[in-house]
Amino acid sequence: MCRSIKTLRPPVLPTEATEEDIHAAALQFVRKVSGFRAPAAHNREVFDRAVEEVAEATRRLLDGLEVRGAAARAEQH
Repeated sequence: MCRSIKTLRPPVLPTEATEEDIHAAALQFVRKVSGFRAPAAHNREVFDRAVEEVAEATRRLLDGLEVRGAAARAEQH
């Protein structure tokens, strides 16, 4: 069915999350919350809008997170 939501921040991911990673996580979240894998035509607009809003919130979250020690670990490798 749907892939599981994974952690999208370093150092869990070796690089920054891609737009594809963020969109996939947002889609999975909206699917889980709504209970629909694919919405009916009359729900498509609100479903798609929710995915975009969750993706934007995820981008802001990832951009704002400060992972302590991440820079030091990155320099070691």
